[in-house]
Amino acid sequence: MKAIRWTVITVLKILARLLLKVKVTGLERLPPNGPVILAINHINSIDALLLRALLPRDIIGWGKAEIWDNPILRILAQSLNTIQLRRGELDIGSVRLALQALGEGKVLGIAPEGTRSWHGRLQQGHPGLVFLALRTPDTFILPTVLYGQERFGKNLPHLRRTEVKVFFGQGFYLNPGDGRMTRNMRQEMTDEIMAQIAALLPPEYRGVYSNLAAASERYLRFPPGARSNLQLSLSDGANSAIGAEDSL
Repeated sequence: MKAIRWTVITVLKILARLLLKVKVTGLERLPPNGPVILAINHINSIDALLLRALLPRDIIGWGKAEIWDNPILRILAQSLNTIQLRRGELDIGSVRLALQALGEGKVLGIAPEGTRSWHGRLQQGHPGLVFLALRTPDTFILPTVLYGQERFGKNLPHLRRTEVKVFFGQGFYLNPGDGRMTRNMRQEMTDEIMAQIAALLPPEYRGVYSNLAAASERYLRFPPGARSNLQLSLSDGANSAIGAEDSL
């Protein structure tokens, strides 16, 4: 399986260079070890594949159960450490695997929106990420955005490379306090995480999280020396001062 994974990642990198023009900023903010949740926006299938090609660490994500019905896709999904997810139901097995991955200090990719937007504008976030992070309190949450790939379908027939920008923002931990956790609190935490994601995006991509001035940070704890993405965006402009830029 390791050989298959190496081959798949190599092919993804080659395809990314051929079909995309990728600009990456802030990749150095990914911790070299320890449990990490990449909190990402979700436009289309390119998101997860591109992150797997970019990250120096293995990333674990979810894939719909229907993938496993195809033997070739099943092998590819398994080689990329994909967790099988049954949509439309509470899949306890996939939750346990995700918690196990975080407990082993791995990187888990989660799109709080829960589904692809296709158009790129943020949709309402769901509290699944918060549920997992609260059960592994030492998990570092790294807001990550990718945009531009929504134009891939239009560019490909014209043999044009699609420009995709990838930003890794300032990471943080959840700070739930000592009180009883409620559904409203989990949703508020989710919205705070989504606001951090929105702060990394140009205004036209922020969708339901466009009003950054109204966002709170009550449940977020930034490590020493790190500034809130929200504060950076409001004071310096989107995508500013978040790290070094590289290209693929």
